[in-house]
Amino acid sequence: MSSNGTLYGVGLGPGDPELVTIKAARLIERAEVIAYHSARHGRSIARSVAEPYLRPGQIEEALVYPVTTETTDHPGGYQGAIDEFYADCAARLAAHLEAGRDVVLLAEGDPLFYGSYMHMHKRLAGRFRAEVVPGITSISGASAALGRPLAERDETFTVLPGTLPPDVLAERLAATDAAAVLKLGRTFDGVREAFEKAGRADEAWYVERATTDRQRCQPLTEVDPSTVPYFSLALLPGPANSNAAVGSSAKSSPAAGRGEVVVVGLGPGGREWVTPEVQAALAEADDLVGYTTYLARVPDNPRQRKHASDNRVEAERAEFALELARRGSKVAVVSSGDPGVFAMASAVLEVAAERADVPVRVLPGMTAAQAVASRVGAPLGHDFCVLSLSDRLKPWEVIVERLRAAAAADLVMAIYNPASRSRTWQVAAARDAVLEHRSPDTPVVIGRDVGGPEESIRVVRLADLDQSDVDMRCLLLIGSSTTRIVGGADGGEVVYTPRRYPA
Repeated sequence: MSSNGTLYGVGLGPGDPELVTIKAARLIERAEVIAYHSARHGRSIARSVAEPYLRPGQIEEALVYPVTTETTDHPGGYQGAIDEFYADCAARLAAHLEAGRDVVLLAEGDPLFYGSYMHMHKRLAGRFRAEVVPGITSISGASAALGRPLAERDETFTVLPGTLPPDVLAERLAATDAAAVLKLGRTFDGVREAFEKAGRADEAWYVERATTDRQRCQPLTEVDPSTVPYFSLALLPGPANSNAAVGSSAKSSPAAGRGEVVVVGLGPGGREWVTPEVQAALAEADDLVGYTTYLARVPDNPRQRKHASDNRVEAERAEFALELARRGSKVAVVSSGDPGVFAMASAVLEVAAERADVPVRVLPGMTAAQAVASRVGAPLGHDFCVLSLSDRLKPWEVIVERLRAAAAADLVMAIYNPASRSRTWQVAAARDAVLEHRSPDTPVVIGRDVGGPEESIRVVRLADLDQSDVDMRCLLLIGSSTTRIVGGADGGEVVYTPRRYPA
């Protein structure tokens, strides 16, 4: 057993990286393996808190829950899916421990206080050395944010989960001097009902993301239920401090926060193509703005408002998003692929520049050119350019001039928007323009609905490129003089452009 590694359950505190203990920071930096839980969006709050203490070269084990609160088709139901998940996580961590590697499993707050770490501790502590490093709980962080003592002298303090039925919760709130109710989010309506039934709603406070730069403190009765995230709690100070002044940190915390616009890219296909950074921005938004088809790809959230519009009103959509932000809303403007490639980022920034009164962030996504290229190999392995055949925003003459210039420069070309219902001739015209400088045998990749349910990939000769094979859901990759087609081990075709250009 002495040759095995040690499992450390490391508490990170309520969210402020400066509230991580010295011991926790030392263990995080020293560990060979860093493990952390996350929901399916892939973003781990624990990892973000610990990030200042991580070092290059560490092995990271992301323990991604298969479900959170939603239903599942697992034969054992929700509990069966969770039990299987914990068993798999324990096996993954055990493999590192058996290899002699120390594993730090990160935990928000304290590892053994309503934390995910305890499930690994129960499964592994009997087989390996396990050490728990306590952390500051969210309750302590919330109390500090309010500047209110939790309990004084002989007062009784009770910790309650918001998942209790409102009647049960009300009974326990009425029987205690002071309390903290955790696990809010979708339980908030029931929690507030319980405080009202106990006759203590006017004494209670709401604290969200305590100790972070997004901290929010309000009287419980003033909170909009649609704005409540999971990382929040209700705090009931004891009678000795029911009239105490609220701390200055709570007063300075904004009730709504400054509005902003975040332009995000969903990638070309399903949820697996969306980056954790974009998923987090979508989850945090109050309003989602975008083209109807793209907004439909974002799961509905009853807390959020969706504003869908036609694909031809980019400037109007941008102005609408900015106006929502001016009213204090956190707005996500949704694009397919990457928002900076023939998408909404430039439209939003152009309109925003007229007044420069709303902060705008752009979060990248995988663009269709990368996705299509990956399906056949590496056709973008050397210099390439990106062009759109749409003549809605630029003259066709300019498009042809650029096609000829790119062809003459021997660049691989990624062609977006090759056709639409009303544009049925540009593909043939573009093909003929490129053939002025490119061999008829040049490989052309036709990628359709890549990442979607109707995905298809074809490789044809440039001379054989036919308009009937192309629609608006396609992207074309036209090779250079050095682009090659070879047979793959699976019998398919591999297309690549060598990185070395002939002298």
